[in-house]
Amino acid sequence: MEREPKQDRSRATRLRLLEATIDCLAAQGWGATTVSVVAEQAGVSRGAAQHHFPTREDLITAALDFMFDGRMAEIREEAVGLPIGPGRTEAVVSRMVEYFTGPLFRAALQVWTAAAADDALRQRVVPLEAKFGRVAHRVTVELLGADDADPVAHRLVQATLDLARGLGLADVLTDDSLRRSHIIRQWSATLDAALGQPAVG
Repeated sequence: MEREPKQDRSRATRLRLLEATIDCLAAQGWGATTVSVVAEQAGVSRGAAQHHFPTREDLITAALDFMFDGRMAEIREEAVGLPIGPGRTEAVVSRMVEYFTGPLFRAALQVWTAAAADDALRQRVVPLEAKFGRVAHRVTVELLGADDADPVAHRLVQATLDLARGLGLADVLTDDSLRRSHIIRQWSATLDAALGQPAVG
């Protein structure tokens, strides 16, 4: 039986560490997410973990970046199954809200909170958050078929993401799904009406 190539093993180890980091952050928080804990959860040695990610900050920011890119790619792929015409806007808004109520957002929230009191961490997190915002905006524009050059449409897409983030925060401590579904439906109707109108300067 052929041994797994070293490069493939290294890639698999890195992936396990990144996934374990997000799981640990979402479930246990920033304080508990150390390299040792993540390595144990991923089933690799601490030395192997530090070979890939020398510091906890390296590990955590890499995990957030990798998982965010993966989630946005999934949302784009899922767009193939979204309805065309009536119902599409609500489906798109629901997808973005799901991102902000999922494990990745909960993990990111732990890091953003820690960064608020740690200058060094904040310097690493601010560019990451800016990237997340740009990509999420671009994906939402694509899925809605909005004209981002129109300032009204641009602001409405940004408001959609701000709304999704707020709903995600509301869901952190209690299950807010019932109220959330009503808000998504109402906001989607508002978007349909606004985006269907001629652009206003």
